[in-house]
Parts: sequence; C-alpha cells; structure tokens
Amino acid sequence: MGFFYKVNKTALLLPLLILLCQTLALAQEKGVFSGKVFDGQTGETLVGANIILRSDPTVGAASDLQGKFSMALDPGTYMFMVNFTGMKSDTLTIVLKPGQTVERRIILQPYASELQGIEIKVGKYEKRYEDLTVSMEVIKSSTIENRNTRTIETALDQTPGLNILDGEAQIRGGSGFTFGVGSKVGVFVDDMPMLTGDAGRSLWDLIPVENIEQVEIIKGASSVLSGASALSGAIYIRTAYPKLKPLTRVNVYSGLYTPPKDRSYKWWSDYPYIAGANFLHSHMFGNLDVVVGGQVNFDHGYIGAPHPNQWVIDTVSNFSDKQMAASQYRMNFMLRYRAKKTQGLNYGLNGNIIQNNTNMVMAWLDDTSGFFRAYPGSAVLQNMFSFFLDPFFNYYTQTGIKHSLKARIFHLNNIMSNDQSTRQTVITGDYQFRRKYEFLKGLEFIGGLTGSHTTSHAKMYGGSGSPDNTLMNLSGYIQLDKNILETINLSFGARLEYFSLNDTVTDTKGIFRLGGTIKLLQETYLRASFGQGYRYPTIAERFIRTSMGAIAVFENPDLVPETSWNAELGIKQGLKFGKYYGFLDIAVFQQEYKNTIEYLFGFWDPEFTFAVAGFRFLNTGKSRITGIDISQTGMAKISRNMQLNTVVGYNYIVPMALEPDYVFAHDYNPGGNTAFSYISTSVDPSRDILKYRFLHTLKCDLEWRYLGWAAGISIKYFSKIENLDKAIADFEQATINSGGTLQPILYMDYFYHHNNVNFVVDGRLSYLFSDRHKIALIMNNVTNRTYSLRPLKAEEMRSMILQYSLKL
Repeated sequence: MGFFYKVNKTALLLPLLILLCQTLALAQEKGVFSGKVFDGQTGETLVGANIILRSDPTVGAASDLQGKFSMALDPGTYMFMVNFTGMKSDTLTIVLKPGQTVERRIILQPYASELQGIEIKVGKYEKRYEDLTVSMEVIKSSTIENRNTRTIETALDQTPGLNILDGEAQIRGGSGFTFGVGSKVGVFVDDMPMLTGDAGRSLWDLIPVENIEQVEIIKGASSVLSGASALSGAIYIRTAYPKLKPLTRVNVYSGLYTPPKDRSYKWWSDYPYIAGANFLHSHMFGNLDVVVGGQVNFDHGYIGAPHPNQWVIDTVSNFSDKQMAASQYRMNFMLRYRAKKTQGLNYGLNGNIIQNNTNMVMAWLDDTSGFFRAYPGSAVLQNMFSFFLDPFFNYYTQTGIKHSLKARIFHLNNIMSNDQSTRQTVITGDYQFRRKYEFLKGLEFIGGLTGSHTTSHAKMYGGSGSPDNTLMNLSGYIQLDKNILETINLSFGARLEYFSLNDTVTDTKGIFRLGGTIKLLQETYLRASFGQGYRYPTIAERFIRTSMGAIAVFENPDLVPETSWNAELGIKQGLKFGKYYGFLDIAVFQQEYKNTIEYLFGFWDPEFTFAVAGFRFLNTGKSRITGIDISQTGMAKISRNMQLNTVVGYNYIVPMALEPDYVFAHDYNPGGNTAFSYISTSVDPSRDILKYRFLHTLKCDLEWRYLGWAAGISIKYFSKIENLDKAIADFEQATINSGGTLQPILYMDYFYHHNNVNFVVDGRLSYLFSDRHKIALIMNNVTNRTYSLRPLKAEEMRSMILQYSLKL
C-alpha cells in the first residue's frame, strides 16, 4: 500500500508542477506593441515620431524611415504619448497580454501648414526638426507655389535674416556687397554646390523653381556642415522625386513694368514686357523615377543702356536699349532607379542645361533722370551657356548603414562684351558614410570626403600672370550626434580643408562645431551652438583685373583666407491661441571675423592709365556682428473654408569694425596717397559701423485663403545704410572736376537726402477652380517706390504679372 501511495502522490504532483512552470513562463513572456505613424493631412508616414510611455519617459521608441515602430513590453496596461514637431500630440492606451502583438495605426494632425509633418533634412545630415542645434528657416513647396514664384530669389528674399541684393545672398549682415563674387553663403541643390568655381557666384537661374520640395536656410557659420563657402550660413534646396500619382504642371505668365512715379525717370518708348512659361512632369515607371522640367523667360529689363553726355565717348558699352533685354531657356531632368534585386539600392543621373542672355550693371547714370540707366562703361552684356550632369549612388543596408556617392561635371561658357568672357569646368565629388550604433546607446556617426577641381580660362583673371587658372579643394568631415532620453540632443562636428591655387598657393585649415538642444516642455526647445567658419578666396577675388570705362576692378594676389566663429543661443516655442497654431523662434548671436574680405572702392592705378578708380578685394582686419533674430510662422483655421497664414521676422544687428585704426592698404588718391584703414575709408566712422549694412530688417508675409481664393501681401523693411566707402564721394568729385572727359557720377546727394528707411510692399491675388486651374495676379513694389539698397544700384519699379497655372 505504501508503494502505491507514493506512486499516486507523485502522479498527482507532477501535473501541478508542469502547470506551475507553464504559468510562470507565460507570466515572463513579453508582448509587442508596434504600429505606424502617419501625417493626417498628407497621408505620408512620419519619420522620427516619438512614442513615449507617460509614466516613464525612458520607455519608448521612434518611428523609422517607413514610419514604423516596435517595442517589447511586459504584459499590462500602458498609456503612451505620441508627438512629432509641428503636430498635435496624441495619447493612446493599450492592453498587452503575454505573447500578444498589438498593432496601431496612429494619425497625427498638423499644428500649422508651414510646419506640417515632414522630415527636415539639414543639408548632408538628415535631422529631425527638434534636434537642430542651429537656427533654420524652412520654405515649403506649397509656400513657393502659393506665392506664384518665378525665380527662387523672390522666395528667398522674403526669409527673415536673409537678403538677396544684386544676386548676392547675405545672412545676418555677414557681408556688404560684392556683386555676388565670393559668396559667404553656401548654396546647394540636392547637396551639390550651386556656386561658380572661379568666382563663387550663386547660380540662381539653374535652380528649377517649378520642382522644389523644400528650402532650408541655416543661419550662422556653417563651414563644418557645408564647406568653405558657408562662412555666414547656407541655403539647401531639395527637389522633388515622383510620388505614387503622376504630376504634370504648366505655368504661363505675362506682364510689364510700369513707369516710375517721376515720369522723367522713364527711359523706354516701347512695351516693357515680362513673359515666360515653365513646366514639370513627374512620373514613376515601375522602379524608374523620371522628372522633366524647363523654363523660358523674356524680360525687357528695367535698366536702360548707358547714355553719355555730349562730351563723353563711350566705346565700351555703346549698345542700344533693346540689347539690354534678357532671355533665358532652361531644361532639366532627374532619373532615379530603385533596384529590384538589391533592397536599399538606388542610383541615377540628374542634369540641367541653360542658355541665358542678360546684362550686368555696376552703376547708375545719375541720381535723377538717369536713375534707371547705366553709367557709361559700367554695363556688360552676357551670353551664357552652361550645363551640369550629376551621377549618384545611394545604398541603405538592412543594418542601418547608408553609403552615398555623388559627383558633378559642370561647364560654363560666358561670352561677355568688353573682352570679359570666362570659361570654366568644375568636377566635384562627395562620398558620405552614415551609421547609428545601437550598442553605443544610439550614437550616430556621419563621415565623408569631398573634393572639387576648377579649371578657368579668362583674360580678366590675368592678374595671376596668365588667363588660365586652377583651384583644387579637398576636405574630410565627421559629425557625431547623440540623443539622450528623447529629450537632449548633442552634436559635434569637425572638418579639414585643403586648397591649392595654381599648384603653388596652398592652405590647410581645420575647423569644428558643437551644439546641443533640450526639450524643456512639449513644443519648447532650447538650443545653443558654437561653430567656426573658413573661406578661401576665389580666383576672381585674387586675380580679376578688368576695366569698364572709368570704373575698374583690380587684382589682389596677396589676399588671404578669412575665418570666423559664431555663437548662438536660441529658443523655439510652439504657439496655440484659440484657432491659431504656430512657432516662435528667438535667437541671440555673435559672429567674429578675422581677415575680413571686403570689396572697397579706391584709386588703385598709380599712373591712371588702366582706369581712374575702381574696386578691389582687401583683407580689412577683424570685425564683429552681434544681434537678435526673431521669426514667427503660423496658421489660423478661422473656419472650415477660411485660413490665414503668417510669416513674420525681425533682424537687428550691430556690425562693428574691431580694428578701426589698422592700415590694411594704400591707394593713389590724386590728393595724396591714402593709408587705408576703416577710419580713413569710411564716410561715417564715428560709431565703427561696418559698411553697406542694414541694422534693422523686418519681413512679413500674410496670406488669406477662402475656398478657391487666396490673397497675400509681403512687406519688407530696410533701415538706411549707415556707412559706405569714402572713395565713392572722392570718385564723384573727380568725375565732376574732369572737365567733361568723364561723365559725372552722382550719388552722395542721394545718400545724404534720400538714403532713408525703405518699405517695399508686394501683393498677390489668385483663384483656384476645378482643383486644376489657377489664375493669379502678382504685383511687386505695389507703391512704385523709387529706391536703392546698395550704392549706385536702382531697384525695380513696380511690375505686374498675370499668371495661369494648370495642374494635372
């Protein structure tokens, strides 16, 4: 009996032990919470949305490149908060059982149309908007389309803290004016530079305004991020690849310049036309993405040909008013193939070709009836042909590694009057490696190599001793990013630059940057950054030697690179007032420059045989710019069919010369050799204010939309120029006292009596019907103000354009 009792007891306990083990195993088995996050307005997936446990912010996940997320959790009930910059946060509760997978489709609604959910890509480094450690302004494709923009400069010039003057981009007063030569702002389209290799001039006409997905403007020294040209900032333009639905868009426009307020300033007797068209077709053919676009533009022009007086013979620019008209023809394409057999691989070729006939004017005839005419010898006709081809290769591995290889072949042939033609070929290449190391708690590494080689042929660069010049640049860069608890983001970057000019003049420079952001509250981000800048002089700045009548540009082969550093503290705050949603950004900054390169006017020819006077690039010593930058973007959904969009920005700078007594050059003034220092060359050196700067700028754009109607107004405010080159006054006096051999060039009376604040107002009105057709009326300079923003340069009088758009 005892034997059978023991056996039966064991038999009874064994099932109980097995049941207990199974229960314990189930109790320890985790569940899985996964899903996908979408933009409620566009339907696209959101990259980098945060899904965080409300009771413990250290528990959570972020959506990946496909908007997906997944996390393993113990069984139980959880409440999660989901947020994404520019979106209204959402909360959801889930119940997880052992071994169960719970999937959710999460849809977030945008705060404001200007900041609707889209990954913000900072140049080469794809970053979420909330992780940015620098000041940035974003222009969306919808904004460009709604403003009926014909050129990218029109859209950029409305950006707070950025001015486009005479084709030159200026950020926070980082430069005076240089006719666009030696830009201190880097310009990139799809991460490839859009500056000429010989002169560092922005190639605005090559940018396909009809196919822009997004524009990002980075403010402050950006050389580490963007290369040597980005001394005071960078502009990144991203073009759009096809979506699932094919797109065809055509814009046709026609308009005119109206006569100036003072009819004596009107120089034309024919019809002052503006006309043109652009088109875009975007289509996915299986795994092949195809984009084709183009533009034609015809512009009568608002500046007339030189009109010398009876004693002056102009043999340099003696062309007619009709020859001052401009025409442009551009075609561009994008081809991308997404490999079928190799997941994550894509490659392709982008290209652009343009024929541009235009003019360049250095100075007006005078400050009265000749306000809109060119000074004899100061105008040049240009016949420019250029193209580029950009092959590329991208590979995303399943382990999260990204390889990117891009190249460019760029050629430009610019036939100019007065024997100033240029020809150049630029070859550029860039390789980038990117990986996120999960075993290092999410540390992200980005590294790359980039290089370019410019070959230039131009007689006007003969200051080197030869019309043939070369410039080579090699650089390597790294960036490390670390996100802590989805709240703090730290960033460090470094770059090493090497330049070689004509295989003899070389320079090597290392620079770095660091920054951080912290999320204080929902939609409240505090950031701080420090970065160094470096810019190597271009071929044109060192070696240009050319004469246009009495005005010339002189070479300076001893020019040395300029460097800078920029420090910034900023805060970005989400706003919600009733039905108004938006963001407010405030930043205080300071940037210091060493060996500042300025474009100064003087008497540089000792014998006065080449030219009486002209400009020269000079290293002028140390300078500092401090200021505050405020911008606000938002949207008010007044009713179901009514909406108000706002963009407002204010920029205040204090640009100071730090070495006002430093003598950096001597010229040959007829009154005696002049020792060039800030004090001796300034019209008003009393406050050490740098030349050609606006201390205050204000920009405001308001757009009201109701059903298919849209009405917008843009206002730009510029305070007066506080200081300029004293040599301009000396040259004016020299032309007056020339006994009639030189046409008097008049500016100083305008500077003292009309150099006041400038309010410029632009307006637009459009109607969209059938979701395909839109008619728009665009009016620039509504008040028909006659004004100048840089010395001797007239800005446009009022223009009116009627535009028709078809979207299929």
